[in-house]
Amino acid sequence: MKRTGCVMGLLFTLFCTAQDKAKQIDSLLKASHGEQKFYGNVLIAEKGTIIYQQSFGKANEATGNDLNAESMFELASVSKQFTAMGIMLLQQQGQLSYDDSLRKFIPELPYYNITVRQLLQHTSGLPDYMELFMKNWDSTKIATNKDMVEQMAKYKPPVLFAPGEKWEYSNTGYALIATIIEKVSGKSFGDYLDKYIFKPLDMKRTMVYRRRYETKTVDNYAYGYVFNKATNKFVLPDSLAETATMVYSLDGIVGDGTVNSTTNDLLKWDRALYTEKLVSKEMMAEAFEPGVLNDGKKTTYGFGWGIPDMKEMGKVVSHSGGWPGYSTLIERHIDADKTIILLRNHDMPVQVLQKIRHILYGIKEELNKEVIVAADVLKRYIGEYELAPGFTITISVEQDKLFAKATGQERFQLFAEKEDLFFLKVVEAKVQFEKDEKGAVNKLILFQGGQEVPGIRIN
Repeated sequence: MKRTGCVMGLLFTLFCTAQDKAKQIDSLLKASHGEQKFYGNVLIAEKGTIIYQQSFGKANEATGNDLNAESMFELASVSKQFTAMGIMLLQQQGQLSYDDSLRKFIPELPYYNITVRQLLQHTSGLPDYMELFMKNWDSTKIATNKDMVEQMAKYKPPVLFAPGEKWEYSNTGYALIATIIEKVSGKSFGDYLDKYIFKPLDMKRTMVYRRRYETKTVDNYAYGYVFNKATNKFVLPDSLAETATMVYSLDGIVGDGTVNSTTNDLLKWDRALYTEKLVSKEMMAEAFEPGVLNDGKKTTYGFGWGIPDMKEMGKVVSHSGGWPGYSTLIERHIDADKTIILLRNHDMPVQVLQKIRHILYGIKEELNKEVIVAADVLKRYIGEYELAPGFTITISVEQDKLFAKATGQERFQLFAEKEDLFFLKVVEAKVQFEKDEKGAVNKLILFQGGQEVPGIRIN
């Protein structure tokens, strides 16, 4: 009887702890939603048990339909982990090798010595296809992966660096992986993922979906909205000049995005990755290991997963996604078996992720300590830094304060943590500036969502 009582007491203690965490998370998100900064779905789990799940806002502003747990969101770059799993399954089936050449599958491309592994790990050096389309594509047409390959074969944009020499996030690489999956399997990218991933895992509300390219309608779909400063309202990105062309003309390209899902289905995905339902544990472990460059240095990216350095939380793998109207994230704390899923369908800066982590681990939140940086030092950082074709961060100084403005976004102040390291207060992000061998500032690194994105100074 005493042993039973102890067990019941332990369970009650664990329940209370989870309940307390849920209350803190709920208070945080309700406050953020009340300030019109958070719209979307949230699911937090510990050891597979949901401790918090909630929806904030509308799935469809026109009809007034509210979001709920089964609302389906465009995952944007969170899709990449499914694309990577497609290749892993083909490797397991013996239909290809990670070390196969890109040209083995797409020989018309003028890029040599690039392997499938380098595509997976963002070390291929391939140029971004979006820039190519911005220059040459008829924006009244919707491009597909076939069009992307034809454009790259025709215009032959040069590589950014030799394969394996550097790490640079590449949407091109993952779109090409989707093309490889189609060529090897003989199925469309969507059909392949559905047959070998979504159906086996009972992910009934997950699919590859291109809303503008396809004619079908999805029930309970979470439409993505961007903020229109002119009208002070949220609108569909299709109706805003700065986003309309992108969301329409690139809607047909798969692999780097276009998987759509729900928080519930993503938890099923999370649980499956602890098992061998899809691939062996050895293959899964390899996917969560950082890539290695030619010089032996390790990156912070595996196969479709970022591998952030969070020593106090153990092994963590994560991926965020962003597309006009959507901001998504799945974070898996493998050692502690905690899962954070955030699917947002209104573009607004928000700072909740680090706070959620601290609540889950009972960490007392410490505010970033601000230091004063001399005005002459701040002026060295002034300039425009390109993180991806068509996407830059412009750094400026006003009244001895440093500001950053990303393409299509508002200007926000940067606060110094160190002389070369700054943080934002509106979102969980940091910016670090780096110098070349002559001491001139030549790049910045954006730390956000567990990823490190370099930006080269272009003026």
